[in-house]
Amino acid sequence: MVNRKSSNRKLLYHLLPVVFWLLAIGGIVLGEIYNLQFTIYNYIPALLALISTIIIRHIPRHADSIAQCFQVALLLGIASYWLPSVLFLMIPIWGYLIYQRLFSLRAFSASLIGFACIAIWMGVLSFCQLSTVNYQLSTNLSAWIPTGSLLLAYIASTTARRILRVR
Repeated sequence: MVNRKSSNRKLLYHLLPVVFWLLAIGGIVLGEIYNLQFTIYNYIPALLALISTIIIRHIPRHADSIAQCFQVALLLGIASYWLPSVLFLMIPIWGYLIYQRLFSLRAFSASLIGFACIAIWMGVLSFCQLSTVNYQLSTNLSAWIPTGSLLLAYIASTTARRILRVR
């Protein structure tokens, strides 16, 4: 009986993340069908937000999170070029860092410095008239479909793997 339970656990360990990622892809495809226009600019913030989440997830325990907070702020700042509301993802990231006891005033300052670097570069690009972003994307909530789908799939799959870890 124990062996059967272990094999079911192994099956779920490998199968649940696949199901979550397939649901995310299905959500993205349905969002594109509903939106009726394919724009690559909807996927850039999604990928940058996913990379940011992966960076934060892989901070070792009892380590400083200063460099990672700076990197995440840079990535989310770049993503905010196409989807400005993605900056609010930093609040749950800070919450996660507080929960893991990795948050400090230096980490908070590093993330603000990362946002400031991107703001300065965007100001320079706007001043030099090199900015070519279509700002209609910022008001389009359908751009959040790929971002939310990928983030939820990653969070759900890592949580399922952590819970079903075979000992």
